[in-house]
Amino acid sequence: MRYGMIAGNGRFPLLALESAQRLGHDITVIAIEEEASREVESLAPRCHWISLGQLGKLIDILKKEQITEVAMCGQVKHAKIFSSIRPDWRLLQLLASLPSKNTDGLIGGVVRILEKEGIHLRDSTGLLKPLLADAGVMTRRKPDKDETTDIEYGRRVADALAAFDVGQSVAICERACVAVEAMEGTDAMLRRAASLVNGRRLTLVKRARRREHLLFDVPVVGLDTVPAMRETGASALAVEAGRTLMLDKDRMLAAADEAGIAIIGLEAP
Repeated sequence: MRYGMIAGNGRFPLLALESAQRLGHDITVIAIEEEASREVESLAPRCHWISLGQLGKLIDILKKEQITEVAMCGQVKHAKIFSSIRPDWRLLQLLASLPSKNTDGLIGGVVRILEKEGIHLRDSTGLLKPLLADAGVMTRRKPDKDETTDIEYGRRVADALAAFDVGQSVAICERACVAVEAMEGTDAMLRRAASLVNGRRLTLVKRARRREHLLFDVPVVGLDTVPAMRETGASALAVEAGRTLMLDKDRMLAAADEAGIAIIGLEAP
């Protein structure tokens, strides 16, 4: 199968490309200069580089390569849209038309423009289904009574916030929401939370957006999540089963076991 991949940061696009190779798919990568690893060049038959804001160039590349299906793999830090972006005229038109510039607004607007050009977005987790979080406890240690109470409370908070598209994670301590993720990312949010709780345990709850598809902005955890949790005193992690990617899943769970961190997958409501 031949299709395109828009590559952002992290391990997500690299693992997806390795999976595509094993399956014999023909992938053309459009890598974002400010985000993607140079490793993508060695894993893709064809790789083009574009800068943030070059929506017109993205469309031109996809049409030249005769690609009608594309997946978005890897994160683009929302904050960079406000600090690094130099929009071309296609993106300027889109930005001017948006009622809000949150993740759904921005990426959803790009998706609509691609659809008008005959380019369709496909499930970004399609090549990595085995790495989606399982339901139930995934580590040797299950959350204790206090952590379970914090998870239940954090889930209610995260569910309410999911409708506003302001972040995917919340940090909970003793049934109180200490911090909400915004543009800074999960690790920075955890460090902010740790500075407020005077060494008490934190529980991290990560929630997917309130939408049926997994076309973009899929919640991701991985090996880097564990040291960030250890650093900040976060002892439990709850993610949404079937809707959260766990990159390097087996190694991540082993690292969590070593650190005494409990990880649980919550069934989607």
